[in-house]
Amino acid sequence: MPVIQQLKEDIAAAMKAGERERVATLRLVLSELQKAEKDGETDEVAVLRRERKRRYEAAAAYREAGRDELALAEEAEAELIEGYLPAELSEAELAEIVSGAVSETGADGPADMGAVMKAAMARVDGRADGARVSAVAREILAG
Repeated sequence: MPVIQQLKEDIAAAMKAGERERVATLRLVLSELQKAEKDGETDEVAVLRRERKRRYEAAAAYREAGRDELALAEEAEAELIEGYLPAELSEAELAEIVSGAVSETGADGPADMGAVMKAAMARVDGRADGARVSAVAREILAG
């Protein structure tokens, strides 16, 4: 089932249950997904990751300002969004994918990082963010 359809069903269920915070968060995420779809962006996972990242950044800013109650609310929203993301790859699975990308591209050093990243990100399919993939690729190419 597409994420947008799942969100609509979850919003209806949350409204019936009287979960105001959950409804507000889900509506905001649904709006972002619909806006991205209208703009021609078809990668729902990228939109969900971006929204989750925004929540964690906001939580960090609130904590820095001494507003722990607002930080906790942002973190709760981020965790709710995580429920709609595909399961993250384990470190072993990610290392296997990156190793395969290194073999496929014939990379033999850090200078080939771009080609490795391109091949690895295509295989990862949204189950790991670029920073994790980059760190593993750097480690494999360095040693």
